[in-house]
Amino acid sequence: MQEAGERMRVTYERVAGIDVHKDMIKVGIRAPGHRAWTRTSEVLEYRTFYGVLQMMARDLRKREITHVVMEASGVYTEPVYYALMEQDFEQVAVINPAHAKALKGHKADAKDALRLAELFECGLLRGSYIPPQALKDLRDLTRYRIKTVQGRTSEIQRLAKALESAGIKLDSVVSDLTGKSAGLMIEALIDGERRGKVLADLAIGRMRTAGKLADLSQALAGRFTDHHAVLCRLHLDRIALFNTAVAGLEAKITVKVTAYQRELDLLKSITGFGDAVASAWLAEIGPAPHEYFASHEKLASWVTLCPGNHMSAGKRKHGRTGNAGTYIKPMLVQAAWSAIKSQGRLQARYHKLVRRFGGPKNPAAVKKAILAVAHTLLKIAYQVLKSGKPYEDLGADFYTQRESPEQRRAYLLRQLEKLSPGCTITITPAEAA
Repeated sequence: MQEAGERMRVTYERVAGIDVHKDMIKVGIRAPGHRAWTRTSEVLEYRTFYGVLQMMARDLRKREITHVVMEASGVYTEPVYYALMEQDFEQVAVINPAHAKALKGHKADAKDALRLAELFECGLLRGSYIPPQALKDLRDLTRYRIKTVQGRTSEIQRLAKALESAGIKLDSVVSDLTGKSAGLMIEALIDGERRGKVLADLAIGRMRTAGKLADLSQALAGRFTDHHAVLCRLHLDRIALFNTAVAGLEAKITVKVTAYQRELDLLKSITGFGDAVASAWLAEIGPAPHEYFASHEKLASWVTLCPGNHMSAGKRKHGRTGNAGTYIKPMLVQAAWSAIKSQGRLQARYHKLVRRFGGPKNPAAVKKAILAVAHTLLKIAYQVLKSGKPYEDLGADFYTQRESPEQRRAYLLRQLEKLSPGCTITITPAEAA
């Protein structure tokens, strides 16, 4: 099909857009027409067996296609992308599907493929970050570790549910059902012991205080039956399997990240970043984010840790973050929770934001403050990797030092007036007293 009168300037002459599905792909080809200022369109269909995809890539090169674009379609995109990468295309781009959304009433596979090619040939689409194979392997391992840890957490919750059903309130007294003391007590319950005092006496370490032992004695007296014993045995065995799987994955991840030891050490210098978070960062974002993202603001937008911008008629509608960053965003939030436990700038920032958003007793305020700290951690990690210098905490008094004495005095006066409703607080200089 030949078209004339192109309205937009064509940046790439020969482009292919691919609409990817599980069992078939549609390839829309855009190339110069036979007459001047015209373009031709053609749609081809291929199956998704890897040998067929390799043949498709060779066919496109024979047609002198230089640029190929496709929407990200999860795991279905990968074999298509790697088959294309075996040929010497100038660019193989994978784009965010939201950037090329079909018009309502114009959704069809062939139209989707051609629309991708038309938008890309005019330079209106930009490819997403695709990690090299070594980081892709690391990403598969870190993501599977996250899923395995989530599976273990679910199994621990099922164990807690089984104990609760039996009237055993152990998790009301101990903080971790998989700890040594709790493990000994649950094993004893499974073996047939039902006396609360005897079970409580199995506690070790700091659990052996008088108050704890008394509470444990009451918490472990319930209606634990043989059926509950069977359930708890199943849950404990599953938890042990998950523990083994997590340990094995962590060993494999440790081997993979040795190639990025310098970047790993830089990330671990940041408050809140441990091995798991640093490895997840390298897998999801890479060791040099500044090479793919022009600024930390663009990286935060990609991870969806920055507020959305929704304004109309001069009014801001809402500022919620997005739902992308499925794996790295929760890890940064986890790092934020860890960071605010250590005295320093990040803890001070958290307390400052919580006060601004509504106070520590307001769950929404706490959530917003934690997301803001996670955003700060992302910016710090970006700058640390860009500069190659370890993170140096600016101190717990970082924000108070930036305030003038007048600002600090006014803030403290407001706090005193809140504590003394109906009173007016005045400051009298010592020499005038």
